[in-house]
Amino acid sequence: MDRDLSPDMQPDAEEIGDELSLRPSTLDEYVGQKALLSNLRVFIEAARQRNEALDHVLFAGPPGLGKTTLAHVIAREMGVQIKATSGPVLERGGDLAAIVSNLDEGDVLFIDEIHRLNRTVQEVLYPAMEDYEIDIVLGAGPAARALKFTLPPFTLVGATTREGLLSSPFRARFGYVAVLDFYTADELAAIVRRSAGLLEVPIVDEAALELAKRSRGTPRIANRLLRRVRDFAQVEGDGSIDTEVVASSLKRLDVDRAGLDKMDRRLLTTLVERFAGGPVGIEALAAAVGEERDTLEDVYEPYLVQQGYIVRSRQGRLAGSLAYQHLGIRTPPGKTGQLF
Repeated sequence: MDRDLSPDMQPDAEEIGDELSLRPSTLDEYVGQKALLSNLRVFIEAARQRNEALDHVLFAGPPGLGKTTLAHVIAREMGVQIKATSGPVLERGGDLAAIVSNLDEGDVLFIDEIHRLNRTVQEVLYPAMEDYEIDIVLGAGPAARALKFTLPPFTLVGATTREGLLSSPFRARFGYVAVLDFYTADELAAIVRRSAGLLEVPIVDEAALELAKRSRGTPRIANRLLRRVRDFAQVEGDGSIDTEVVASSLKRLDVDRAGLDKMDRRLLTTLVERFAGGPVGIEALAAAVGEERDTLEDVYEPYLVQQGYIVRSRQGRLAGSLAYQHLGIRTPPGKTGQLF
């Protein structure tokens, strides 16, 4: 389901240029994730001083928080090339071998959705990560033979929204594992102001902050909403963005003041009214709202859980007190002010 608040919805073809141009290209341009950036600065500088490839890095967290952007920033800061692919594309060991065999020393290999690599490809990747060697099997049966290729030192940067699906041996081969957090409203406001400047759209600080508060802590959503608000301002206004333009535009996009849209409210309403606030299993909840389980877990739930609208428990999903407040429904006795 395409929605403006979906962090993993891809931009239309006409927006791809804007999407790429808004991404920071250096650590100094990157906003937010302060602790992560502080660590990366040290690791990158140390690798440059030793004239070595940066150790392998794994970025985990919900979609739209900047994992892909950070991979490109690392390559730029290290002064090397980046080759990007994704887990589902690498179906066989030969697919991976074709990519890594073309890497130059120090290059970055970025694998998005790395948790979706099948075990066969992972086994090919293990020696490549540890010893910079790769084994290729040619032929089948008794005629099969293995060839070993030596690779130049490189950096594997993986991105995942499902860190728990990575096997322990695979995860252990990354030198630095970082979990990205949702952004604060002030951080997103800074991102909105920067993006508006790049798009040459006048925006007042109050409007940037109001848009940031409705962006679910996610830069990708903030930039997408900024482009939609820009359209309204251009066609129905004088091209500049103030708080009134933001409020009226987001109302038409069905994004409320808490940053929730129709699907979020439907999910919360189903949980509260149909399942009496839970607990309810994720499969039953997904069926009730007509979505796939993975979509609920990866796209909808992270922000709602982080904000306290939904609570995950061993028994299933439960509605937090904020869910009742947001829907204007009286919290049942014994649940007032609790997350259960």
